[in-house]
Amino acid sequence: MPIKQQNQLVETSRRLVDKGINRGTSGNISLRFGQDFLITPSGIEPHLMSAGDICLLDMAGNLLEGAKPSSEWRMHRDVYLARPDIQAVVHTHSTFATTVACLEQAVPPFHYMIAVTGGNTIPCAPYALFGSQELSDAAVAALGKGYACLLAHHGMLAAGYSLDHALTVTIEAESLCEQYWRLLQTGKVPLLNDAQMAAVHDRFKDYFKR
Repeated sequence: MPIKQQNQLVETSRRLVDKGINRGTSGNISLRFGQDFLITPSGIEPHLMSAGDICLLDMAGNLLEGAKPSSEWRMHRDVYLARPDIQAVVHTHSTFATTVACLEQAVPPFHYMIAVTGGNTIPCAPYALFGSQELSDAAVAALGKGYACLLAHHGMLAAGYSLDHALTVTIEAESLCEQYWRLLQTGKVPLLNDAQMAAVHDRFKDYFKR
């Protein structure tokens, strides 16, 4: 097993808890590994997680090594199959992303940093049972060519061309959801237009260094 990548997933899981984005055993993280992928285990809190608990699965979903994989492994696997550019996936039940997701709302372009997630909005996938192929299909469709989407009545999915990129998108998307939720309390949410967002995307071409 690739110990470096295993340790990266454990460390990132703990960072998400430290930042208040995940709690307990909620959420999961994965990392593409050659023709296979690594994913955090089911039911183990990050502070108790070790490198040996990280699971290695092939793209058919067969467990090659490790403990019991997260029930959301299909969602991670299907993102990798649909998006060759994606190297890491982060799924969270963070408070504000989940709050907006429970409203079944996309996050519109109220702030230019929406562009960090790859589009002009953070879309929301329709509800489906956790761990199901239906949820995976909905998530992949909502993600599209972007880097983040909400999952109705569930949480958020973020992806990136590296684990650090996926983590950055996760943190920014949660922050944007918090800001949007606060704006919703005012009853008025002014939005940027397509031309304004296009200018932001142009500036963001080199925002992340690969």
